[in-house]
Amino acid sequence: MKTKATANPAHPDLASAARVLTLEAEGIRALADACDETLIAALDILEQVTGRVVVTGMGKSGHVARKIAATMASVGTPALHVHPGEASHGDLGMVTRGDAILALSYSGETEELADLVAFTRRYDIPLIAITGKPNSTLAQAADVALTLPAAAEACPLGLAPTTSTTMMLALGDAVAVALLERKGFSSDDFQVLHPGGRLGKSLTRVRELMHEGNALPLVAGPLEMAEVLIIMTAKGFGCVGVTDEGGNLIGVITDGDLRRNMSPQLLSRAAAEVMTAAPKTIRPEALAAEALGHMSASSITSLFVVADAKPIGIVRMHDCLRVGVA
Repeated sequence: MKTKATANPAHPDLASAARVLTLEAEGIRALADACDETLIAALDILEQVTGRVVVTGMGKSGHVARKIAATMASVGTPALHVHPGEASHGDLGMVTRGDAILALSYSGETEELADLVAFTRRYDIPLIAITGKPNSTLAQAADVALTLPAAAEACPLGLAPTTSTTMMLALGDAVAVALLERKGFSSDDFQVLHPGGRLGKSLTRVRELMHEGNALPLVAGPLEMAEVLIIMTAKGFGCVGVTDEGGNLIGVITDGDLRRNMSPQLLSRAAAEVMTAAPKTIRPEALAAEALGHMSASSITSLFVVADAKPIGIVRMHDCLRVGVA
């Protein structure tokens, strides 16, 4: 965090900010130390949910609940946020028997949660609480209560939820990531749920962009360059791949190779005599960003996509840039 002004470590604003960050960091460290079998029990319940995880809370806890629900949904655990007040006026209809409730209340005595809690008990819907009070009404009603350790609020009045909500948020992230790892959620799964923006584009695979089949510019090693040039021009990639008798990629011919081998005998020479051997290639499962990096580093504009030494596609720098990979 930099500004044009020179930082003054003794400034009261900086001291205040440092105190807040220190207290909240200490709260998270205490939370990490307090994790035990109770967390495992909560994860066991959430992993078995066939519907969605319904995350709820009131006030600041409600804002944290929205973020936890969004994080869970984005990493493979279907989740939604339900406002406890609205739940009492019809939104209980969003909750089904296949769901589980994750309820946030530091005091554990939030009145607005009462109808939702009662609904879970009536219809045997799993209830997990995140609270700071293990003996509270919410904690006692829950199937599993995740209790936040005692920690000072960063607010100097001790009133505004600060450290407590930070711990709730961190615990929600821990639960979401632990579920991700239990389920084996992969980067491919992540891309399916994040198709928009730079993040989704950065996870595009080479196989999604490559040209294949009849579009591939390939020639056999013994083929004369007179015919190679016709194929190279027709395919429009500015290069051709050269294969051996087994169909393995053994080289590539580019415009640069043509210039380096320019002579009256060029058209009668075999492709294998003109090619650059052992060309750079890429795997079909590699990220498109990796392919773009290889092309940029080698000052080339195309890469052959190879599986078991055989060319199955070709990807161009333009293909990567066109979809927003950078």
